[in-house]
Amino acid sequence: MATHSQGTCYYCDADYTRGGMVRHLRACSERKAAIDAAEGALETMYHLRADDEWGQPFWLDLEMRGSAALEELDRYLRTIWLECCGHLSQFSVEGWGGDEIAKSRRVDQVFDEDTEMTHIYDFGTESRTLIRTMDVREGPPTTAHPIELMARNHKPEVVCMNCDRTASWLCVECMHEEDASGTLCDEHAEEHPHDAYGAPMPIVNSPRTGMCGYTGPAEPPY
Repeated sequence: MATHSQGTCYYCDADYTRGGMVRHLRACSERKAAIDAAEGALETMYHLRADDEWGQPFWLDLEMRGSAALEELDRYLRTIWLECCGHLSQFSVEGWGGDEIAKSRRVDQVFDEDTEMTHIYDFGTESRTLIRTMDVREGPPTTAHPIELMARNHKPEVVCMNCDRTASWLCVECMHEEDASGTLCDEHAEEHPHDAYGAPMPIVNSPRTGMCGYTGPAEPPY
């Protein structure tokens, strides 16, 4: 499902598939114009693709300064995708049980053109993000921030399990106890009887939806 999901380029507002977005960003005229207009010291800039490792249709294309620490990436992922209860997190090679990478390390110390690592948030109800280098360029950053959001998947469209209207809510009890999707429209969420796992939760553009009380904000921090 993630392979064919659509997303939007934040430079030109054009929509592309998950696979097509990487090719588009390399050629996007609006991105090239932003790079040409950028001023400041030259840096090694890394195009990083963040994918939900569980195969859901959630992905981010980020450009990150090589001089920035992994701590900045951890903070960004928490804000846009993950943060619910202040859980622990780590970067590692080869996922759980692999070699942990300190968050104090600089991006240009741990990433090269073929790097792939896993970010794990919450060691109870795990969210795993696979992070890969897609491209590297030398030049000035196009933003004062350590990370720029270049593209992101569209929020998945799901329908209510009780009707054919768009679902905005998720019943976790239905998912775990009834083997049902748990997706609910506004009307059916309001009258839904389940509360063992709490009230229905909002469906947001995040792989953390439905996990450990996560309700967002699922918005970029800048």
